[in-house]
Amino acid sequence: MLDTKTLYQLLYDHMGPQGWWPAESKIEVMLGAILVQNTNWRNAAYAIESLKQATHLEPHHILNLKIEELQILIKSSGFYKNKAQTILSLLTWLEHYDFDYQEINDHYKQDLRKALIAIKGIGSETADVLIVYIFGGVEFIADSYSRRLYRKLGYTQTNSYEQLKRHIKLPNDFSNQDANEFHALLDNFGKNYLNSKINTKYTFLDAYFEN
Repeated sequence: MLDTKTLYQLLYDHMGPQGWWPAESKIEVMLGAILVQNTNWRNAAYAIESLKQATHLEPHHILNLKIEELQILIKSSGFYKNKAQTILSLLTWLEHYDFDYQEINDHYKQDLRKALIAIKGIGSETADVLIVYIFGGVEFIADSYSRRLYRKLGYTQTNSYEQLKRHIKLPNDFSNQDANEFHALLDNFGKNYLNSKINTKYTFLDAYFEN
């Protein structure tokens, strides 16, 4: 059974740096993290592009939209009513701190994850993505691709996001860049090798798979 640091190194050595998150600003990262929930990136990207054309992704412009207008703009991402409310809730919370991410970090410190999860519509996965890609923290993001890979590696604590997250501890010397890269590597490995539609039979991790 591979430990986390060895898995990271194997993925990195074979796949190289991934250059994530695909966005031009922190606001775009946050919107993408919400809009990609329960859909594919293509549908989320359509919604981001619609928002970009209407608001230039300027957070105050988004907040000035009527919720019905926002719903129409992000409809391609699915679950658009809930996602529109989540976007507004998150941006309203950030506006309280003038979108000063360092101030937010300094204010909440170790309680930042709890504060994010307390925002309506922000779940564990989205909170961890925001911590890594917005606030410069270090968290393991136990998304569906990560759980599938760890399951194939013989881990049994993969039934839910929180279950695997509790079981996998990132190395103490992991930097924010390491956490960023690890998540990107896990996701892209899943898309390229664990996608049943692609059905790639041979990978550099096959020797470690238990089934």
